[in-house]
Amino acid sequence: MNNFTRFFMGVAMSFATSQALAADFSDPTWPCIQRKVAGLSMGLMWQNPTENVALGDDLKGPVHDLAAALTLQRVDMDAAKGMVTDFTARHGADRDVLQEVFAQVFHSVESRRTRIMGGIGRVSTGQIELAQRIDDARSEMDRLMALPEPDYDQVDKLEEQLDWDDRIYRERQQTVSYLCESPVLLEKRLFAIAQLLQEAAG
Repeated sequence: MNNFTRFFMGVAMSFATSQALAADFSDPTWPCIQRKVAGLSMGLMWQNPTENVALGDDLKGPVHDLAAALTLQRVDMDAAKGMVTDFTARHGADRDVLQEVFAQVFHSVESRRTRIMGGIGRVSTGQIELAQRIDDARSEMDRLMALPEPDYDQVDKLEEQLDWDDRIYRERQQTVSYLCESPVLLEKRLFAIAQLLQEAAG
């Protein structure tokens, strides 16, 4: 195990531990089993980053193109490794240059992750409101049925609305379960890309 691998494993373990300790499940708008981590830190993924990396004009385009490709989720890590190998063969393996590649990947993926988390919050808020409406409708049905002469037409309307709302609620829950995985997958991808680029830098 080389020094970088030891470092990366140590950072990853420290990151996971700190996130677990900082987990806060008191946010009623966060429906996920996964802990809520509002923002990621590039410094936890890149060892001793250089401040204010400046690229020459000849590197700006290739760095942007590589970062844009690595950002795509459809590009698996084997393909990503090949892209990084091609890049370093053409442009060298300067650590600061590869750090700038990662910085661009990080900001793009983190922005996407933030949008997804905002969407999760909005869907969750809608689910909370829908669940309350379902509970209120059930209470109203119980009240109507307890009357000496229930209004069965009104009960039928409530029952029909309940069936519809319940179907929507269950379908949204499946979407929420899928969305909840997305921020974690993006975090893992960022760590993997950071490791790939730092290994290429030597």
